[in-house]
Amino acid sequence: METLEFDFQAGSPIARRAHVGVVGSGDLEILIEPRDAAGAHVRVCTSVDGYGEIWGRVLQRFFERHGVAASVRINDFGATPGVVALRLEQALEASR
Repeated sequence: METLEFDFQAGSPIARRAHVGVVGSGDLEILIEPRDAAGAHVRVCTSVDGYGEIWGRVLQRFFERHGVAASVRINDFGATPGVVALRLEQALEASR
């Protein structure tokens, strides 16, 4: 198990909390909620060690595109970068 934390510049607040996905073989869950402070903070708990750089790139791409100020918790069980990107988009849509 590895825990990773990331911070990104962001300014657009989200409207409400959302939960998408489920922790299971090859999947993940994302919990997203409004943040009082500017910016975004992401905490990733993953069952796969050594992929911090890839997580950083996937998350950076998401926040560059959307710029949402939010607190995000991700519980991962081996999801691919494509699944991570899909779940992030689903979480954002559910929070609007």
